[in-house]
Amino acid sequence: MAKNLQVTIDKDSGFCFGVVYAIDMAEEILDEEGYLYCLGDIVHNDEEVARLKAKGLRIIAHSDLQTLQNEKVLIRAHGEAPETYRIALENNITLIDASCPVVLKLQNRIKTSHDDDEKILIFGKHGHAEVIGLQGQTNNEAIVFQDIDELDAVELPAKFTLYSQTTKSVDRFYQIKDELLRRGYEVKANDTICRQVSNRYEDLGNFARQYDKIIFVSGKKSSNGKVLFEVCKQVNPETHFISDPAEIDSSLFAENDTVGICGATSTPMWLMKKVKETISSY
Repeated sequence: MAKNLQVTIDKDSGFCFGVVYAIDMAEEILDEEGYLYCLGDIVHNDEEVARLKAKGLRIIAHSDLQTLQNEKVLIRAHGEAPETYRIALENNITLIDASCPVVLKLQNRIKTSHDDDEKILIFGKHGHAEVIGLQGQTNNEAIVFQDIDELDAVELPAKFTLYSQTTKSVDRFYQIKDELLRRGYEVKANDTICRQVSNRYEDLGNFARQYDKIIFVSGKKSSNGKVLFEVCKQVNPETHFISDPAEIDSSLFAENDTVGICGATSTPMWLMKKVKETISSY
């Protein structure tokens, strides 16, 4: 018995421009040369990585860079620390730099702050590729924290400059700034959050309200995905997280349900279309 589901994909979901730029660059070289090395996963989405690997993309770790010579290596949208550029120079590696312009701008601002001897705090996810690149601009001297409670155990300078990873929540950034000011620190705050990402928070909330069920499609590694999933879940408790169409259970849906499909800034549109096809077949 067909369930007669009305399925809609969020038109604003899908790759942000930084990811589009990196993937376009990779595909162009893969079409010409048949293979290309990429430092780390080009995007935090296993399905998209698998698609590009099938075209010849070879994912390598930083440790592999030391032994690679005379090759082309793609730097993904997250950006890299200065050390990566230094090794590339030594090993005659051509870097195809697809660092997102928003991230590059932030790297430059942090480097300038560091050169001016400012103490730097970065609100970001520990071990995240972008954050490693940002910390590298400070000779790894910046204090990185993903939750304000972590700072209780740290002796902070009386005066510092506060930055944020580009994909963090704007509201959360300003809450942290206000809390640090309340604690008596002199804080120079630089809101460096990508507006393409932050606008998604609002738009997604509005989208999620309109449907009986929401299917949120994202890679499990995407920190942006985790945050945006919560945005949907808050306004619509019937929000379900999946990474692959195979994870969908038809029993989730009642007859005549309206279903909204959306995703992270690292979720490819082709994957959301596949999810729509699967759900529409019930």
